[in-house]
Amino acid sequence: MAAISRKMVPISRQLTRRSFSASSSSPPAILAFLSSANPSFQQIKQCIVTRQIDPASPSLFASLKSHPSPPFDLLLRACADLRLPEKGLEVFYLMKASNLTPAVHSCNSLLSAFLKSGRTDRAWALYAEMFRMRVQSTVVTYNIMVNVLCAEGKIKKAIEFVDTMQESGIRPNVVTYNTLIKAYCAIGNVELAIKMMRLIWEKEIEPNEYTYGTIISGLSKQGRIDDAAKMFDEMSKRELVSSAPTYNAIIDGYCKRGELDRAFRYRDEMVRKGILLDVATYNVLIHALFMEGRIREANELLTEMGEKGMTPDQFTYNILINGYCKEGDAKKAFELFDEMTDKGIEPTNVTYTSLIYALCKKCQVGKADIMFKEAAKKGLIPDLFMYNALIDGYCSAKNMNRALELLKDMEAKNISPDDVTFSTLIRGFCCLGEVEHARDMIAEMTKRGIKPDLVSYNTLIGGYSRRGDIKDAMKLKDEMQGKGFNPTLITYNALIRGMCKNGKGLRAEELLKEMVQSGINPSDSTYISLVEGLSNTEVKLETV
Repeated sequence: MAAISRKMVPISRQLTRRSFSASSSSPPAILAFLSSANPSFQQIKQCIVTRQIDPASPSLFASLKSHPSPPFDLLLRACADLRLPEKGLEVFYLMKASNLTPAVHSCNSLLSAFLKSGRTDRAWALYAEMFRMRVQSTVVTYNIMVNVLCAEGKIKKAIEFVDTMQESGIRPNVVTYNTLIKAYCAIGNVELAIKMMRLIWEKEIEPNEYTYGTIISGLSKQGRIDDAAKMFDEMSKRELVSSAPTYNAIIDGYCKRGELDRAFRYRDEMVRKGILLDVATYNVLIHALFMEGRIREANELLTEMGEKGMTPDQFTYNILINGYCKEGDAKKAFELFDEMTDKGIEPTNVTYTSLIYALCKKCQVGKADIMFKEAAKKGLIPDLFMYNALIDGYCSAKNMNRALELLKDMEAKNISPDDVTFSTLIRGFCCLGEVEHARDMIAEMTKRGIKPDLVSYNTLIGGYSRRGDIKDAMKLKDEMQGKGFNPTLITYNALIRGMCKNGKGLRAEELLKEMVQSGINPSDSTYISLVEGLSNTEVKLETV
């Protein structure tokens, strides 16, 4: 499988994993081509890809330097285009050493390549060299560096950089402000992004499709789908053409709110306007249909994808596998898992977590553990969700030793357990009647700064009540209320059952009255427990 995946990687990306061997010379035909009056950019790239030349070879540089129009700028751009910015930087330094000044657009290409590769430190190094060599920055240069600052999370400095840009006599454009708007949305501050958009109107710069699309996506991610829809309408009134990602953001927002009819109306609008649905569109809709149990319709969309020649991606398979796991159809989930791997699509943590969850629900925790170890062998680092799924399986299987081993393993790998982890362990201990150990888990949670939730308290109250420790159960109820958690139907039912089993029917009846006064309607099981308890104490049940 690894061999197949390597073949699928573009050759330019394969080259980034290999180092060039510095050749002392290049074939005369290659040198003649490179030193010609108008060498082709594509052919230069091909020479680098096929390793006929090392663009940063000092001997190649020396051979070309004597020609009237050496293609050093083309070499810089080719390195950037082939995702070899480090090689491009070597060419840049060779030019600097020879007192040759690179063109600004070539430098911009390298700056952009370093930004895309996440090497912002190298971008700053190159930018400093450009400044020292007096390469005149353009609006493109400044926009790239604003993007670099935003990528580093320095939005305030990015805004200051825009001021420097204006002081240098270069007017920011819509791309400049779109970068800042995207950065604000990325940190969840959509309000400032909207203010920025209104500000650029004042500067007589018109927001474009990207501006609106970014803000619409930010609003949708925050669950503010109505605001996103209003922004979408404003965009349409300005006759700006929405792209598939913008529609996807709106569709996703309505899907998350459970309004699938509205989501599909936007899908239909895309079709009417001739905007091609992409894999992401289908993924959002298929996921929403699975969440509502509409499996047939989800499969119809999957078939539609195939008819349009679209290949399901990693996300599609994860959605399908997770959906079938939650439906209890582990067989279908594993068929999709095999199909996914056969197609060379690598499973992720999400894939394995779904399958581990499905196996645990079928009481096949041993197989789930094997799958957990298989994920690690494939180089995946198990995350919190994967650990929680397996811990839940072992707690359900009443194998608390293995569950605690997994907890220790998490800590050894610097993965912090959360409230779900501890709630699961509390439930496991309570099911075994080991309430003291469960109580220790509450203490451990508090020690770690994790607040026990209502589920944890209810589980522990249930454990004490089943064991007949009513006094401890009531103390825990008081503690729970002291921390701001109001008792629920589950809390009262557990306490009433415990009191009734211990012949304390009158006390149970008092709890029933307290429960009703709190606005909680008793369930059938509440009355059944109470009738049994009162009959044991030979007291008739009064109507509440």
